Amino acid sequence: MSEASKIFAGYRALGFVSSGVPLAVRYHQKHKENYVVTACSKLGIVSVSDSHPEEISVLGVDRALTFTACRNVVRAFTRGKQVKYTYEGHKHDVHLLLPFGQHLISVDRESTVIIWDIQSQDQYLELQFNNGSFEVTSLLHPSTYMNKVVLGSRQGELQLWNVKANKLVYTFQGWGQPVTVLTQAPALDVVAVGLENGQIILHNLKVDETITKFLQDWGPVTSISFRTDGHPIMATGSASGHIALWDLEERKLRSQMREAHAGAVTGMQCLPSEPLMVTSAADNTLKVWIFDMPDGGGRLLRERSGHSAPVNKLRHYGNDGRNILSAASYHKSQTKKKTLKYDQHRMPYIVNFVAEPSRQSDWDNILAYHRGLNLVTTWNYQRSTMGEHKFLHQRFTEDAANHRNTVAQCVEITSCGNFGLIGYSSGHVDVYNLQSGLQRGSYGEDRAHSSSVQGVVVDGLNQVTLTSGRDGDLKFWSFKQKKLLETVKLESPVSSILLHRESAMLAVARDDFHVNIVDVDGQKVAFSSDARWLVTAAMDCSLRVWDLPTGRLIDCFLVDSAVTSLTLSPTSDFLVTSHLDDCGVYLWSNKTLFSHVALKALPENYEPQLVDLPSTGRQTPGESDQDADGAEEEFVRSEFKSPEQISSELVTLSLLPNSRWQNLLHLDIVKQRNRPKQPPKAPKAAPFFLPTVAGLEPKFALPENQTSGKTSKVAAGSLMPLCTLDTPVLDYIKSLSPSAVDVEIRSLDPDMGGSLDVLRAFIQFAKATLETNRNFEIIQAYLGLFLKVHGDELSSQKDLVPDLEALAGIQATSWSSVQDSLNQTLCLVNYLRTAVL
Repeated sequence: MSEASKIFAGYRALGFVSSGVPLAVRYHQKHKENYVVTACSKLGIVSVSDSHPEEISVLGVDRALTFTACRNVVRAFTRGKQVKYTYEGHKHDVHLLLPFGQHLISVDRESTVIIWDIQSQDQYLELQFNNGSFEVTSLLHPSTYMNKVVLGSRQGELQLWNVKANKLVYTFQGWGQPVTVLTQAPALDVVAVGLENGQIILHNLKVDETITKFLQDWGPVTSISFRTDGHPIMATGSASGHIALWDLEERKLRSQMREAHAGAVTGMQCLPSEPLMVTSAADNTLKVWIFDMPDGGGRLLRERSGHSAPVNKLRHYGNDGRNILSAASYHKSQTKKKTLKYDQHRMPYIVNFVAEPSRQSDWDNILAYHRGLNLVTTWNYQRSTMGEHKFLHQRFTEDAANHRNTVAQCVEITSCGNFGLIGYSSGHVDVYNLQSGLQRGSYGEDRAHSSSVQGVVVDGLNQVTLTSGRDGDLKFWSFKQKKLLETVKLESPVSSILLHRESAMLAVARDDFHVNIVDVDGQKVAFSSDARWLVTAAMDCSLRVWDLPTGRLIDCFLVDSAVTSLTLSPTSDFLVTSHLDDCGVYLWSNKTLFSHVALKALPENYEPQLVDLPSTGRQTPGESDQDADGAEEEFVRSEFKSPEQISSELVTLSLLPNSRWQNLLHLDIVKQRNRPKQPPKAPKAAPFFLPTVAGLEPKFALPENQTSGKTSKVAAGSLMPLCTLDTPVLDYIKSLSPSAVDVEIRSLDPDMGGSLDVLRAFIQFAKATLETNRNFEIIQAYLGLFLKVHGDELSSQKDLVPDLEALAGIQATSWSSVQDSLNQTLCLVNYLRTAVL
């Protein structure tokens, strides 16, 4: 079966940290560290499990395995990655898990309790409760209570069961409120019971007596944990995101941690024997708190977070493609509820933004507009804060009655980073200086468009400004003079525009589901081969890739939910998407950078296929999701191959130092540079005592002969016969210094003692060496020097033309092979460099 997408493959998902599922903490005996398990730690991702078919509803851990529940199926993961056991038997969704020695207890929404044998995956026991009389809402194994568990109910009762004997041991009458959480206290026989009305009960199970009660005013108790580092403190979480710290000795409230999370604190765990606490919530955050405040409260130590609401805008930042900026919304009606954090000064969510890194060190370099506001804000990338300036034209304050419903619709920053442009629903387009915050003019005598401005862009040289409106007009303006240059009338209103500054090509999306490509320089609708692809997404959950030179569709696939924003990295190695009602940011790798892909136009009747969104774990480029879920990869040990065996597949080098061959073409320049500045001095006088040779008879030591007596194998014509002497000749030349190599090659000239046959022999020698694919760089250097020295002589000899043509052919073939290998290696290195996120 063909792949759903020819170009893009899912790589990984970013921004998922924690969901509403309570976290779990496991202590690793060997590493002496605590590991936090969340449904989606310093806080770093250690491992990512295989993906589930649907969302995880509950987590549980023991010393070796991690247990998850997805709908009515329970899975056990080994090393936190691979599924080792699967437990199927529930008819409804599982919402409680409790590892219990060699067994696992699971509870579904209809209060069916099943006890599993972990290794055999068989059911050991099944208990059935009636939700009308006893709906199980919490589960706990009290310390030192052999084979016993405590079940909490929505009716408020507690039941102690012996799971080995399948017997109800005792029933606790409760406190008339639904039980939300059960936690073991450090003291034996004592458990903490959290109720829906905010009460926390410390109850002794052995004598069925309440020790003390606490009451938090923030609604239901969602989590409870105890410090075990010598301080008698109990921490409780609430549905409003606040955390209360209770002093168990004085039985009073010790401290509060308000707005610890933006949602209900679903997971809370104090680390054993450490003043640290880990919390998680449905706001997609995971936080570590340290208890070092004067009042005994906790201070945020580390945090890992993602968007708590769906992402609505993405943009790559910088030219290396390694940084992504994202903006998300929030649910206004939900934030107004008293049970959630609400700030009356919070601005509406960002609809769109633009960033320019060229002046990021000098002033604010991000411009954003918000939902329902005509005020535009600036942001600073390096400080990660809101900027100094907020742009609001005086017309909106002086004539507030007529501009009551005017809002900002689009923003742009010039490539130099000095100016910001804002388009409004009233048709105005204003220019501001980002450094001073002063207005630098407006387009049009009264306004730029008679309708809402849907897009504004500036070319790379700050020469032309383009604006589009709901009236279907695409206008070209002089950036400096603010004068209208040209107007192009489109067939339907414009929804958005996007400019590719390097190629001056503008993509115009219209309301009639058409996309036009506009040549900014020619001021007309056209296609250009300067830009390569255009990637579009639609609300039908499709994503399409268009080839601009031909205007044909070359790739199309479907995703589960509609794409709300997408951006292609400047290096074209990753496509990044955000989706409707999704907090994640998804990365798709470009397969054309790692393998050959035939980018043929798709037929008109092509039916796009559904592609799963990338998972949190990284995926090999080009590997499909189906491959990632398959069996473990098999590694095959390859046999050793010598350079001679791989010469037909690869190109090898001579391994000589660069100084022996790199400067052969510039040897005359090197000699000129190294010429002594002063004339040579006269030699010193001979020594009084002449050196002698040891022996019975005294003899004077004669000076050694400076010449080796070897004659040039090249000049003497010993290159022939070539079939037997090509390798010895190469070994001989490799042993020479650069100056000696220069002398040998120059001596091939007929005027220097050589001949035409010797020149032909060197050409055949170079051709034979290139055919072996060995000593590639050294023969290239020798051949370059040979052509430089004897180029005039070779061009005048017709008898050498066939040999030179044969040499040119093998040279082109060998270089093509090397170039392909270099391009593939550079692509892989660039991908690995940008993939470290």
